[in-house]
Amino acid sequence: MYFTYAIFNKKHKKIYIGQTKDLENRLKLHAEKIFKNSYTARFNGDWQIIYKEEFETKAESLRREKQLKSYRGREFIHRIVDNL
Repeated sequence: MYFTYAIFNKKHKKIYIGQTKDLENRLKLHAEKIFKNSYTARFNGDWQIIYKEEFETKAESLRREKQLKSYRGREFIHRIVDNL
């Protein structure tokens, strides 16, 4: 299974949208700032998962990630953030 997900940094009001095969491990990598040059490593504070979807194939997951990164997709994610 593959996941498309969105995480939110409340301190900096930043959103990150991504996809992965191992969601638990990926969230750990974001939290521990393993990849020093990554987008999420630039901001201190906690990243919390605010949205996730599960897919059978990587292609489906990538397609959904692209949709969520579009203007309409970001509107959808911002509505979730506004309700936190």
